[in-house]
Amino acid sequence: MDLTNPVVALCAQGMEIEGTPEEALPLFERAWAIRSNDFEAAVAAHFLARHQSTDAATLHWNALAVQHAESDPDGRSGELLASLYLNLGDSHARLGQAGPARDAARRAAEHLDTLPPGGYREFVAMGIERLTHRLETAPESGQAIE
Repeated sequence: MDLTNPVVALCAQGMEIEGTPEEALPLFERAWAIRSNDFEAAVAAHFLARHQSTDAATLHWNALAVQHAESDPDGRSGELLASLYLNLGDSHARLGQAGPARDAARRAAEHLDTLPPGGYREFVAMGIERLTHRLETAPESGQAIE
C-alpha cells in the first residue's frame, strides 16, 4: 500500500498502536473523515470495523468496506476483497445470519486468487476455510455461529 496516501498513512499509524484501541480508533476515524475515493473509504472502513463495540456496528463497517471496495473504479481495492468478504462473513456469523455469512465466505473464496502467493494469501485462505467450517452445520438464522 502507498504510505504517501494520507488515509493509508493514518491507518498504518493506527495499526502500529492497535493494542491501544483508545489511541488507534481516532486515527481510523480521521482516515474515514478525509477519505476522497472508494479505495480510501474501503481501507478506512476496514480498520473502523475492527474497533467497534458491538457486532452490529462491526457488520455495518465491514459492509461499508466491501461496498466501497466493489465500487472502486480504479480496481485498487481488488486485493482487499478476499479479506473484506471474509470479515463481512464473520460479522454475519456472529449475528447468527448464516445465509449472508455463507454468501460472503463464497465471495471471499472467489477473490482469493487476486492475492499474490505467500503468507498473507495462505492466512486469508485459512480464515475462509475456518468460517466455512463453522457455517457447515449452522442453521439459517439464530444465535451467533462460533
